Amino acid sequence: MLELKEGRPSDFDTRSDIEKAVYTFLDDLNVSYLRLDHEPAFTMEICQEIDKSLGALICKNLFLTNRQKTDFYLLMMPADKVFKTKELSKALGVSRLSFGEEEKMIELLSTSAGSASVLGLINDKEKRVRLVIDEDVLKGEYFGCHPCVNTSSLKIKTSDLTDVILKKLHRDYTVVTLFGDVQ
Repeated sequence: MLELKEGRPSDFDTRSDIEKAVYTFLDDLNVSYLRLDHEPAFTMEICQEIDKSLGALICKNLFLTNRQKTDFYLLMMPADKVFKTKELSKALGVSRLSFGEEEKMIELLSTSAGSASVLGLINDKEKRVRLVIDEDVLKGEYFGCHPCVNTSSLKIKTSDLTDVILKKLHRDYTVVTLFGDVQ
């Protein structure tokens, strides 16, 4: 069984700089979070165990771009919903969205594939990435995300995301209703 811990890890000094920056950012805002350290979350079995242990809606965070690769989006959606590019493209009025290149995600959010997170927006100083949130994420009291590395997961109040974190970052977000089949 995985063990939930409150706050910053005891081995803070051995964490990556990006992960340290996330914890420092949350701590400076007095945002409470529960942390779960785990092996890299690459399989559905690991993700399901994390979901159960956190007791929060774990978000799928997808880094997307338009056809011209000039506009970038970070989509937060329930992990059990199937992503349909056409559905989101229509909702945003954007033709042909596709997955963004990992190099661009590293440049803009300082995180790599498998570790995408809304918390990566702290690194997007020029606000080039537009945040898009499926309405089902906003319905839950809590949500789960990575601290920009996929060896830990955080449980954070959804209201802290919208009322504290995004306000501090001076970020708006677009709410969409996605109907992708639930797995």
